[in-house]
Amino acid sequence: MISKILRHFLLLSILLMAGSYMVSAQNSLKLKYKNSAVYAGIEVGSKGIKMSLLEVGKNAKKMGTFNIVKDTAVNTDFISFTDASFKATLNGLYNLYTEAINKYNIPTENIYTVVSSGVKVLAEKDNKKNWITRLVDSIRLKIKDPNRAVEIVDVMQEARLSHLGIIPEGKRYTTFLIDIGSGNTKGGYFPNGNTKDLKLFQLTWGTKSTANATDKRCEDDKSITNFNRQLSRVIAGAVNTEVIYAVNESGAYNMSDNVAFSGGIAWSVATLIFPELIENSVVPVTYDEVVKFGERLLMNYASLSDEMMVKNIKDHTLDKIAIAKEIKRVNQVFDQKSLMAGTSLLLKIMRQFEGIYERKQFFLIKNGQVGWISAYVDQNISK
Repeated sequence: MISKILRHFLLLSILLMAGSYMVSAQNSLKLKYKNSAVYAGIEVGSKGIKMSLLEVGKNAKKMGTFNIVKDTAVNTDFISFTDASFKATLNGLYNLYTEAINKYNIPTENIYTVVSSGVKVLAEKDNKKNWITRLVDSIRLKIKDPNRAVEIVDVMQEARLSHLGIIPEGKRYTTFLIDIGSGNTKGGYFPNGNTKDLKLFQLTWGTKSTANATDKRCEDDKSITNFNRQLSRVIAGAVNTEVIYAVNESGAYNMSDNVAFSGGIAWSVATLIFPELIENSVVPVTYDEVVKFGERLLMNYASLSDEMMVKNIKDHTLDKIAIAKEIKRVNQVFDQKSLMAGTSLLLKIMRQFEGIYERKQFFLIKNGQVGWISAYVDQNISK
């Protein structure tokens, strides 16, 4: 009798502990809605693995009702298609998947795993599609879930979701969104006043692929001077031809008032040009400001360190520790050559919208990395 009572007590204690752990895990996130559920979206991208945790109201009836409560990333450079990058990507994917389950108590059915269009485009371009298949098979084996869905999204799908996840509803039909990723660039706008008809914009060039193409041209001379010289040739050659054609074919110049850029390079440029705007997720910028930043990257890169930049901030009301941390994070994600490559690609695209009679308003979106994956989760929940 005593052992029965003891067993019952122990079982009750375990259940109470598990319940309090679940509450604790959920309480560690800044939730917005009273009646909601938390979902995880994990994306295998060109440069690494990203995970976004989303709070979605259970009574939500339309897109755009999600609340991004956390996002994190692991750099693995999957598109190098080497054994080392494959192993790092597999481990990064597994670690984020298990973190969602063990740290935040998210049920497996609330976790969405996808492969981005940038990976798909480069894998097809380099005849490496088997690497994606091997990654999907490997993660299913590692998490012991042979039926785990891992969707490989296409450029059109990702571009549409990026617009829905990043651009506010009030500017939905006047904004041309361009997401500069590591392996490719995609985006578009909605010309017909609905979110079904997206006019697609895409390039096979991204920050990492532009840097890689430049690096190959450098051969034995790896100096910054030679990198800049070869980068100019890459931009003036195949990149230039593709950008001019894509912008003209999109018809975006005549149809859009605003041109918004997202992706890692947009976050980096916005942070390094305007470090004092750390709290702003959207930063307006001019073409000339980005040109001057590009020149600074080449001629005075040392001035972009966290120490040097914070030293030059005169406003004592700003949180200099937080600003320094964000600048440091940029410099950890992108080295000088990657920043030069991404900025040059950004400028090449911006230049096509610098008309004589009409100039567009440019915006850099700093939190765009969670845009399309967030909209992907929200859309799948709403089905």
